[in-house]
Amino acid sequence: MANTATNSRPANNWPQVQSGPLITGGVLIGIGTAVALTGLAIAGSHLVAATRAWIRELEIPPSELAKLKWEQAKTAAASGASTWREHPNAKARLVRREHTPGH
Repeated sequence: MANTATNSRPANNWPQVQSGPLITGGVLIGIGTAVALTGLAIAGSHLVAATRAWIRELEIPPSELAKLKWEQAKTAAASGASTWREHPNAKARLVRREHTPGH
């Protein structure tokens, strides 16, 4: 036998939500996002300007310094490789001994 008292009541499985606090929260989130983006823009533009001023003050521009370091690295690698190939021990080879049983 079914309980008629519970069957006549509408099924309210969802929470009761008021729109006022949700709208207020959404507006505050929007304002906070706008403030954060403004702060990010101000800080970012300051960092870009400071970096540009620092680069202008350098004696050697970063691109030229990178080219110089690349040439130094290539020269060092070539020098190391030729020294490795021309070393007296470079001609030594590993020779396998024959395996004798019992040893």
